[in-house]
Amino acid sequence: MEESLVSKVQSTFDLSKQDIRTYSPLTLAYIGDSIYDLIIRTMLVERGNAQVNRLHQNASKMVKASAQKDILHAIMDDLTEEEVGYYKRGRNAKSVTIAKNASMSDYRIATGFEALMGYLYMTEQMDRIFELLHSGLNKAGFIESEA
Repeated sequence: MEESLVSKVQSTFDLSKQDIRTYSPLTLAYIGDSIYDLIIRTMLVERGNAQVNRLHQNASKMVKASAQKDILHAIMDDLTEEEVGYYKRGRNAKSVTIAKNASMSDYRIATGFEALMGYLYMTEQMDRIFELLHSGLNKAGFIESEA
């Protein structure tokens, strides 16, 4: 079995595994934002070579707060009780950052979505991330459904 990215980082840099319950929801959102962004960028690049500006425009549409809100709403019924808990912790976290291009409501939901992605990533549940993102991106209309 291939080593997960989290495990590889831990072993390469001699880091000990932390208890996921000790992470603040905003810390989970911090890493979750990066993981989600990386997946979206990878998906767009793998569709074929394109101008970087076009890639950036397409990625921006899918990673903005309102898009994350739409994806979260699309997958909400598919989440486990534990996943909903991590989403709610992130959504309800008090951030010092102010939403720049989003309503405060969308920003909070997006933070919850990112916290969920961070929780799944840090607990090495990449298959679950891909399952939820494929379903959510499909249901929210960001990717075409396979017929």
